[in-house]
Amino acid sequence: MATTTITTTATSTRQWLDRLRALKLPRRFKVMNVCGGHERSIAMTGLRKALPPGIELVPGPGCPVCICPEESIYQAIQLALSEKIILVAFGDMLRVPVNVRKNEIRSLDQARAAGGEIVPIASPLEAVRIARDNPQRRVVFFAAGFETTTAPVAAMLAEGVPANLSVLLAARRTWPAVAMLLESGMPGFDALIGPGHVATVMGPEEWAFVPQQHGLPAAIGGFTGESLVAALYSVVRQLVEGRRFLDNCYPEVVRPGGNPAARRQIETTMEIVDANWRGIGTIPASGYALRPELAAHDAGKLYPSYDDDMRKRAGEMPPGCDCARVVLGRIYPDQCKLYGRACTPRNPVGPCMVSDEGACRIWWSSGVRTPRELADVE
Repeated sequence: MATTTITTTATSTRQWLDRLRALKLPRRFKVMNVCGGHERSIAMTGLRKALPPGIELVPGPGCPVCICPEESIYQAIQLALSEKIILVAFGDMLRVPVNVRKNEIRSLDQARAAGGEIVPIASPLEAVRIARDNPQRRVVFFAAGFETTTAPVAAMLAEGVPANLSVLLAARRTWPAVAMLLESGMPGFDALIGPGHVATVMGPEEWAFVPQQHGLPAAIGGFTGESLVAALYSVVRQLVEGRRFLDNCYPEVVRPGGNPAARRQIETTMEIVDANWRGIGTIPASGYALRPELAAHDAGKLYPSYDDDMRKRAGEMPPGCDCARVVLGRIYPDQCKLYGRACTPRNPVGPCMVSDEGACRIWWSSGVRTPRELADVE
């Protein structure tokens, strides 16, 4: 099956929408957009309202904060409270709640208020700087994310880090989650818009399995209206015409093979492992672990385990929270029973309401403030 590249720069969003509306749809089509950045662009621009009634956009598993396993967050909390360390983490991880009794600390934010030395950062370079500025202290970098944030962590490790800096790694690979959905026999979508940022690092070829193995159209999309609607037009046109291939609708950034240097640094410092996704369970070959030669910087090996066996229940979400179904594209955010009621950005119950890449937080920020009656979108 061929991989093509569609040129988007000479065509406006309106023109792509006109082309999309001109397609004669034989039935209703559901298209999953994997990336949280895509979902933010779609929601903030009101793209769903501009689409023909026969096309439905379903947000997918594009939020690494949302699926970060509860046991990893719990481990980070306990390290910050029990060990004499400075714990650093990307800022949106600090408010993600874990399942504990009401009188217990349920987030890194609460652990910081209880005396833990926890510092939010935006870049691995900040973790290195903090370690160098505090040579007598041990610094633990709680690093959760998909390939786009894993690559800078790998680069940091490949370049060498201070002896007092270690990494508690909770990194995940994006495509195995989509593969798991497709292999389930109930994917809930007819075509896929692949994540532009991930494809920039890892290459578009990772997504060729969607048409090749499962017979579904796929396109890599960027983050402008032109690129997103071009990708949507591509996959819907494939559905109408009965064609199946991978289309690169973000050619100005996404190149065949991705970023060879970034991929090499990931391969040098990390190995691929089976990994737990919160609310979903273990997905084969979907995670990264530090290679044995980096054991001196592996916080999971340097510190006592604070794992609680009760936290290994397939990564459950809080009671009543439907974040897992939102992540899997089974329901829309406002179909969760807690959305806008018990769960808001000010008081999030589930992780999808915490992160800027979480579908619930994105929908809330775009003005969707009330829940609708719970119903499957399948």
